[in-house]
Amino acid sequence: MSFLTLTNIQKSFGQVQVVHNFNMDIEKGEFVSFLGPSGCGKTTVLRMIAGFEAPTGGDLFINGKDQRPLKPNQRNIGMVFQAYALFPNMSVHDNVAFGLKVAGMAKAEIDARVKEMLGLIRLDHLADRYPYQMSGGQQQRVALARALAVKPQVLLLDEPLSALDAKIRVSLREEIRAIQQQLGITTVFVTHDQEEALSISDRIVVMNAGRADQIGTPFEIYNTPATRFVASFVGTLNMIEAKVVDPAANRIQIGDQGVTLKHSIAAYKAGDTVSLALRPEAGSLSDNVKSDTALTGEVVSAHFLGSVIRTRMNVGGNVISFDMFNAPGVTPPQAGETVTLRFMAADLLVIRD
Repeated sequence: MSFLTLTNIQKSFGQVQVVHNFNMDIEKGEFVSFLGPSGCGKTTVLRMIAGFEAPTGGDLFINGKDQRPLKPNQRNIGMVFQAYALFPNMSVHDNVAFGLKVAGMAKAEIDARVKEMLGLIRLDHLADRYPYQMSGGQQQRVALARALAVKPQVLLLDEPLSALDAKIRVSLREEIRAIQQQLGITTVFVTHDQEEALSISDRIVVMNAGRADQIGTPFEIYNTPATRFVASFVGTLNMIEAKVVDPAANRIQIGDQGVTLKHSIAAYKAGDTVSLALRPEAGSLSDNVKSDTALTGEVVSAHFLGSVIRTRMNVGGNVISFDMFNAPGVTPPQAGETVTLRFMAADLLVIRD
């Protein structure tokens, strides 16, 4: 039995339904990320788990107990917000101790627990400082310690890294993941940053217009997107329009070039248009790569991105991007040059709307 269960969860504000029949089972100790653009409903689902919003319909259970009748302070949930939400007039020690004092814990126990939490986030030397005396990354670690101090059964993180600069964001997300694994706490993490979700999650829920378009491991979400939205939102992806030639034989035509797919198109008819997806890293101009498919086209542009050079080519009206490693001494193809991109047919995914 799952630890956190959401069944047919719905939420409407007036006549506008913002979450549609959301279903998910989260195991104890699992780290799950809700990923999607602004307004997709991910934070609304998080707030319903926390009890800040009441579902319009559906069921929500934690460890087998119905949460819907319970107020937020009765759910034993820790929450970390985007804007830190620390008390400015309290020291680091007192911020972390706040929930413990509300719970009526003895002072000696509070001091021991706060010391343990500050040691966990490696800020025990700053216990007497106030929030304004700390960096954004330090403040967010204090907010995390405060949420964990009360030993919650579920930890909720609402875009906790979005206000930080890129370098701190990377180090802090790794720290959050390490702490989560160390404590074995069930965690739900909301983000619009695909790299964050891919790098630290056990599973990802890609949300679109109040619905879960796909739920899967980072590997599954990236390599086998289930919908056009997932394919376009997660990672850089080429969307290619092709004409079905022989559905039984999986034969298509991209421009005037024929390709045999590995994925079935038996549901299509000859003459139909089929949407295909190809990751930029799947192709190569080298003759030495393992490949069973090739497309020839004219280079549109080449952009230097540091470790890679992203080149764009036109194939039958489709602009296809592919990545080359930046190798000193190797000149990238120039605009107007004709090149042949080689790849495995299995990397061409059939995308259904």
